[in-house]
Amino acid sequence: MLQRIQTLYLLIAAVLQTVCLCRPVGLFLTEDGELVARLFNLWTSSAEGTHSLAPWALFAILLIATTLTLISIFLFRTRALQMRAVSLSIVLLVGYYAYLVVFVWLHSEGVSFRPTISAALPLCSLILLYLAFRGILKDELLIRSLDRLR
Repeated sequence: MLQRIQTLYLLIAAVLQTVCLCRPVGLFLTEDGELVARLFNLWTSSAEGTHSLAPWALFAILLIATTLTLISIFLFRTRALQMRAVSLSIVLLVGYYAYLVVFVWLHSEGVSFRPTISAALPLCSLILLYLAFRGILKDELLIRSLDRLR
């Protein structure tokens, strides 16, 4: 299981997604550079210390994608199901970024948004998931070609 490169890709992608769940995604700043609020995946934290659970959907999407990525590590015996799980995780991460853009656009009236490093972690995870999908597909094609030889 761990000797396959796509398993390592999936494991690293799951770790990156988990780190992104725990870290702030971005900062809302005024034109002067003063902090208005921090955007986490589950809540926004204002400078006064109040919390708003408005971006809970970001957390839910990323949590489901992380869970699917972790589950797909253990689906190595059923490659077709593993490819579906990885594909769904890719689609969820694209949806995560789409929702993030819409959320920031709707909540940035009079302030600017500056993403943090952890906002790029799902993108790195997306690339790793694509590489894992290609590796799983190569394994599936190899097994099919060996079955034809028998």
